[in-house]
Amino acid sequence: MLEIRDLHVSIGGKEILKGIDLVVKEGEVHALMGHNGAGKSTLSNVIVGHPAYEVTQGSITFNGHDLLAMKPEERAHEGIFLSFQQPVEIPGVSMVNFMRAALNAKRKYLGLEPLAAGDFLKLMREKRKIVELDNKLTNRSVNEGFSGGERKRNEIFQMAMLEPTLSILDETDSGLDVDALRVVGEGFNKLRTPQTSAIVITHYQRLLDYIRPDVVHVLIDGRIVRTGGPELAMEIEQRGFDWLKPDS
Repeated sequence: MLEIRDLHVSIGGKEILKGIDLVVKEGEVHALMGHNGAGKSTLSNVIVGHPAYEVTQGSITFNGHDLLAMKPEERAHEGIFLSFQQPVEIPGVSMVNFMRAALNAKRKYLGLEPLAAGDFLKLMREKRKIVELDNKLTNRSVNEGFSGGERKRNEIFQMAMLEPTLSILDETDSGLDVDALRVVGEGFNKLRTPQTSAIVITHYQRLLDYIRPDVVHVLIDGRIVRTGGPELAMEIEQRGFDWLKPDS
């Protein structure tokens, strides 16, 4: 599904990613762990097409297509979704109108007719139940006045509505209490299928107790220095990152 080869990325003339190789197959969940500043969020931003980052070397293909040649909106329509670390408020734009515009833009890209108003509202009701999102929140402006947990639930709700094939969760667990973490994790699991994949960016094991990864990668100083199974995340929980060095 996703294949990254020898990826080098800079921002403001400073190299952040220094040769990333990563392959995510259909149905797999990969966890990406590491200190702040290691390059985890940079990688997620490059995948979705953030214009501030410059790819100086390497390639990214998604379902056989050159991802770097696509506009950000094309990447989204092709099935890539990013759950933001700090979701922003969009005052004056209701959740209903926001989601309907996003969903129908994707349907248009895929050559499908817009979803009728009644069918759309029915779909919203079904999907918000997955993450226990209060109906009152979906009638408000996007994230306006939402708590941290509500914003993260809203991100998973949007993922449920758009049905991406590759989801990137960028520190979705940050700022969540135990109950919100459970809801977000279980919501993700309900949406997981053999045809969908994910990259889960996190510092801690606790999210991975709910979203069990197939593969765990450790990123240090712009390089993947260790790859293993779920047991690697458990070892990091016990020992931290300092025992892992770029040359280890």
